[in-house]
Amino acid sequence: MTTWDGFQAFASTPVAAPPAPGAPRRSLEERLAYHSRFVTVRTPAIDTLAKNVRTLMILGRHQTVTARPSLIVTGPAGAGKTTALLQVGRACHVAHIRRHDAEAAAGQVPVAYVLVPPAASAKTLATEFARYLGIPVAAGMSQAQITNAVCHTYTAAKVQLVMIDEIHRLNPRTTTGAQSADLIKDLTERIGATFVYAGIDVTTTPLFTGVRGAQLAGRASLIDCDPFPARLGDQEPFRDLITAMEGALDLHHHRPGTLPKLAPYLHERTAGRIGSLARLIRQAAITALTDGTERITKTTLDAIRLDHLAEQHYQPRTRPRSRNTSTP
Repeated sequence: MTTWDGFQAFASTPVAAPPAPGAPRRSLEERLAYHSRFVTVRTPAIDTLAKNVRTLMILGRHQTVTARPSLIVTGPAGAGKTTALLQVGRACHVAHIRRHDAEAAAGQVPVAYVLVPPAASAKTLATEFARYLGIPVAAGMSQAQITNAVCHTYTAAKVQLVMIDEIHRLNPRTTTGAQSADLIKDLTERIGATFVYAGIDVTTTPLFTGVRGAQLAGRASLIDCDPFPARLGDQEPFRDLITAMEGALDLHHHRPGTLPKLAPYLHERTAGRIGSLARLIRQAAITALTDGTERITKTTLDAIRLDHLAEQHYQPRTRPRSRNTSTP
């Protein structure tokens, strides 16, 4: 995913889809593969991010003097930030391919996706940008030389959207973190693209501190990617999410409506995090396929161990034992 070939393969692969009504039944292996990939439910965070990215790309299209406005997707772990980022990147890639024929699009790279390495220095981060497009980096090259090569190649490839994930790993309070933050600022001013970042609870990290943090905060809008609440006024967003996921299952004996009825339990299990919920339902579906039951029940869900974050949150309710007050 963090190379152009990898991202292009991801963006060009048809998304997983449930069987169409009346379609022939898929084999067990096909259904196992389907539930392993599963569908990506269109969430409010994805819709908000897509709308804002589209607007900012138009806003910055002819802006050449200063860095274009950017976006930061923030929220707790497992809330769907990376998924939202990648889905918007895929949409941008597909839209670009549709607008241009194969000959016109040859050599163009509409989207770049880069992960911030742990304890990234400016040079290692610049090298990640170079690696995405396969730009050769010799052992003796300086950070400035790598950065120049990156800016030249990204501009020549007509990169329109740069997505930087794990941005919370940057700490401008440290020397290396400050240099990395300066590099990103340099790239935003020299590459004619819209930059979108994603990170865990960035407002509680050092990312926005100091002069460099103030510069980033002054250019970037925040999009919150929070866990789903059980209720929001008269609406039940989490139950709606469960209903959408259940509707995408390909299990022969599953009873529709089973999972939405378990919404309070599922919210306790996952703390409303879409990542934990998706894993729980996918794993339960695969279990139902391999054991032949072809349905998901609460018993199926109870038997599944989730990520540590979700398991720490979940406190199963137990009935108090009744005391026997009878005399012998």
